[in-house]
Amino acid sequence: MTQTNQIKHDLSGQRGTLFLVPAPLDFGCSTQAPITFALPARTLEVASGLEYWICENAKTLRAYLKRVGEVYPLKLAIQQVQIQELPHAVHKKGDHLGETRTQQKSSIEDLLKPALQGNSMGLASEAGMPAVADPGSSVVRAAHALNINVVPLVGPSSLLMALSAMGLNGQSFAFVGYVPHDSGALQKRLKELEGTVLRTQQTQLLIETPYRNNALFKGMLSTLQPNTRVGVSVGLTLENGQNKCQSVADWRSQFFELPQNVPVVFAIGT
Repeated sequence: MTQTNQIKHDLSGQRGTLFLVPAPLDFGCSTQAPITFALPARTLEVASGLEYWICENAKTLRAYLKRVGEVYPLKLAIQQVQIQELPHAVHKKGDHLGETRTQQKSSIEDLLKPALQGNSMGLASEAGMPAVADPGSSVVRAAHALNINVVPLVGPSSLLMALSAMGLNGQSFAFVGYVPHDSGALQKRLKELEGTVLRTQQTQLLIETPYRNNALFKGMLSTLQPNTRVGVSVGLTLENGQNKCQSVADWRSQFFELPQNVPVVFAIGT
């Protein structure tokens, strides 16, 4: 069986496969590393051969496919690739809440029609692994319900990369997403997360919109206890990326400014 046929048909020969295609972590950054620094050959090869895609933003996906095509020629010209965007409500409310599941079920299943017709599809987010700290889980859930094979491809996950670089508990951890912006609500939430850390030794991972990196970081240092450890993973996979983890007391004793245009993963642990 040729590579093209492998991509097109699952083992039953009746439905295509939904490939979860990771993207580089440099979305929105002023500089980009070569795509081969973040993605292995197999992932790039599969991505280059897919004719049908589901994504967050079509413009972003086309830019991604252009980078893929520089390494592995695309099967179709980018203008011919069939791209569908996730519903707006998925971005606003997430696709894990009961209300959104019910309201979006039929429209999500419609996105998968090409797979039901025997064509394999790609699901991509703007950075990292789709459906992990990004939209996409509703598509994966619908694929399972429709008996469409789901195959995650190898690529970067900022959460796991940050966790491995922190020296914190990697046996028990949680990703808690975004935290409130309001100072009072932020302080309350950070104390809750710290309480979980102190009670269970479970590492807590969180993220923020890049332009608010320093606001969150300063909030953590002013709220958390001196012995609590705080880690930051800045610009993962980028040439100037860095990872640093130390106690709040140590952070307070030095000046450290986070960039406002680069993704950061934050960690709280012991």
